[in-house]
Amino acid sequence: MLSILGFLMIAAFMYLIMSKRLSAMIALILVPIVFAAIAGFGTDVGKMMMDGVKSIAQTGIMLIFGILYFGIMIDAGLFDPLVSRTMKAVKGDPVKIVIGTALLALVVSLDGDGSTTYMIVVAAMLPLYKKLQMNPLVLTGVTMLAGGVMNITPWGGPTARAMSALHLDASSLFTPMIPTMAVGALWVILVAYILGRSERKRLGLNEAALSEIELEAIAMQAATTEVLDYKRPRLIWINLGLTIALMVGLITGFMPLTVLFMVAFALALMINYPSLEQQKERISAHAGNALNVAAMVFAAGIFTGILSGTKMVDAMAQTLVAMVPEALGPHLPVITAITSMPFTFFMSNDAYYFGILPLITQAAAAYGIDPAVMGRASLLGQPVHLLSPLVPSTYLLVGLAGVNFGDHQRFTLKWAIGTTLVMLATAIVIGVVHF
Repeated sequence: MLSILGFLMIAAFMYLIMSKRLSAMIALILVPIVFAAIAGFGTDVGKMMMDGVKSIAQTGIMLIFGILYFGIMIDAGLFDPLVSRTMKAVKGDPVKIVIGTALLALVVSLDGDGSTTYMIVVAAMLPLYKKLQMNPLVLTGVTMLAGGVMNITPWGGPTARAMSALHLDASSLFTPMIPTMAVGALWVILVAYILGRSERKRLGLNEAALSEIELEAIAMQAATTEVLDYKRPRLIWINLGLTIALMVGLITGFMPLTVLFMVAFALALMINYPSLEQQKERISAHAGNALNVAAMVFAAGIFTGILSGTKMVDAMAQTLVAMVPEALGPHLPVITAITSMPFTFFMSNDAYYFGILPLITQAAAAYGIDPAVMGRASLLGQPVHLLSPLVPSTYLLVGLAGVNFGDHQRFTLKWAIGTTLVMLATAIVIGVVHF
């Protein structure tokens, strides 16, 4: 019964947000409450909601200060040279712009933090998309596809969880996946080319128009070009050093992520805008975006809290595992790779890698399948996972780009599934995942 209610809750939630009958934030709060009451957990739902909010609190705080930090960096002009060089390279051609977006996202994603990637890529590329009237869904879609491939790095969340759950090291789990990731990255660039061609055709640009736009694009600056008073070109090296130190801290784990962003924001604000009036003004300028994203994240905490507290997620996992016929046992790696898409879409990475993956791996052991193979297969669904309404950074991406969450899902889903299938085929061919 709990399993059925869990699947119905997910279906109702997806229907309501994709049909635009409810906003994602409202649906995240109200839909699970209704289904928890139907399941008979009415008196316990408050505690479940608080547990969910507490579990996601650090992420919410990190996103608030992350938005404020990179907002200050954008205001100060840190990314202006990057934007300028990127635009000179793409020369106003939608195909080159989308490919440039993909390459930038693939490189920035190496730090393993989706939120940072989204803030940097959107800050650098969105002004150009707006200038040329390109579809911002192309920006969010390509950026997320790149993040889905690079999220498999050992310092990324899913791989760390898989290594911990299956007691594996990076050399056995991640290193054999590098060629698969390389092909995945090439696929993302191919998708960028296809989408860029589509945008060029939609905009009706010919060679003459491109040369005119090229001149405009080269003259284009970052998002805050028109507010020259906030630029701090003399402090660009200090700001770059501070940002590099922040990235190093993220990778090394020198401090908790939340604390790092809080400290970095305080230093950035004090260095660039020492006047109290300027500080208040800059905080106010970015507070709206930070509040919208944080509210969505805490709403997602309510959803996951109820999903876990009612044990619906456990029941759903058992149901899906039981649906695999015994005859398909030898093919569990491929089945795991394919099912990791819906599994990680409907539940958190913690629930999947610590709850479901060990069960499937244990079943696979009866057929002589190496746990490392199962671990690699489980990582291939990450491009689809990032589209989940349970991933906080997704709300940051759509919020920064100003697109609707449901529209982003509909636009990107088929390409995300394609990314997983391309990487799965590559993994089978090179032998790191068995068919």
